[in-house]
Order: sequence, then C-alpha cells, then structure tokens
Amino acid sequence: MSKRILNVVTNVGHYDDPSHPTGLWLSELTHAWQVFEEHGFEQTIISPAGGPAPLEPRSLKFPNYDKTAKAWRADPARMALLENTVSPDRIDSADYDAIYFTGGHAVMYDFPDSEGLQRITREIYERGGIVSSVCHGYCGLLNTKLSDGSHLVAGRRVTGFAWQEEVLIRVDKLVPYNAEDEMKKRGARYEKGKLPFLSYAVVDGNLVTGQNPGSAKETAKKVAALL
Repeated sequence: MSKRILNVVTNVGHYDDPSHPTGLWLSELTHAWQVFEEHGFEQTIISPAGGPAPLEPRSLKFPNYDKTAKAWRADPARMALLENTVSPDRIDSADYDAIYFTGGHAVMYDFPDSEGLQRITREIYERGGIVSSVCHGYCGLLNTKLSDGSHLVAGRRVTGFAWQEEVLIRVDKLVPYNAEDEMKKRGARYEKGKLPFLSYAVVDGNLVTGQNPGSAKETAKKVAALL
C-alpha cells in the first residue's frame, strides 16, 4: 500500500496590513509534491479552514517561480486542489503516514492556533509517523503539544525561516512575530545554515524541518527516505 501524505497550506491572503498580500509560497508545495509523487505517495492538501489557498505574489516571480510552480499554475486540475483544500475536521490522521507544512508568511497567522492541525500533527507524531515543515511552515508546530502536555518541539533540533532572512527580505516590520525566537521560547534547539537562503534541512527522529524556500526539495527527500 502506498504511503499517504498531508500537505498543509494557508487560507490567509495578506499581512495585518491588508495592502500587503501574502499566501502560499507555491514552490514549497510543488517541489515537495514532485518528490512525493516520484515515490508514488498519495497526497492530500489541507488548510486550517478548508477551501481556497491564496498564492504569495513574491513566489510567482523570478527566481522563485521555477518550472514546477509554472507547471502547477498551468494545470487547472492542480489549481483546483488549491481552491478546494480539505479542512482538518474531515481528516482521520490514522489514514496518513506524514504531514508536511508548507510556508509563506501567511501561515504565521493561521497555522499556530489551528486545533485541527494540532490534533492531526500530534496523532501522526505519537504513533511514529513523520511530522515535517519547510520555511514558515514551522509556525504550525509552535503550539502543538503532545498528550503529556509538553511542546512537540521541546528539546528537538528544528530549523525554519531565520530572523536574519526576514530582515534581508525587508519584512521584519510586517511580520506578526519573530518565529525563530518563538521556537526557542518553546524549548526547540533552533539551528540554521551558515548562509541565508541556501538549502538546509534537519532530521531529529521523526521530525524533519527545512529552513527556507530553497530547502523544500531536500526536506521532502528526507521525509521520503524516512518513509
């Protein structure tokens, strides 16, 4: 039986300031999707509220807009998957072997406090399935607690979009919080690559995290290897 993966995307389309659009960083989905597809895994796209997932405009420009992202946008069936994402209450976590949180700054708003996503993540993790994220996707792990009340990320090696990277792309004044700091506050052993924006991924048991958009493929390959 083929392995099954949940890909998590955002429902949010802008920062606190509505004049600044954001959304799903498309290549973080398409790079991983391609890796998982090549391994024959079955994939489902979910979001905190279900329904449409807006796209981050910056992810649709050079150099981030690569052939996998272009092919996805040119395929009506694939775009329909992002218009009709599944809500967590329709998911039985027992049907899935892994969960993969995509990024884009939008996820900082709707990932952390989604009880549905927390439930699915906890259940997959506690029975030995893979929990993974790339870039800002790690915001989806910030408030997830295990059955014993401890934070899932406490004491674990974790990476995700670095504060240094927020500053370099000049959104440090726009974002609602410093995700790297919040991770550390929850006891995560945060780490990052030597240079910003280059691929960097970390495996700690059944937890796999990637630092930035360029890390999606490496993260997905590490998930696939564990599966």
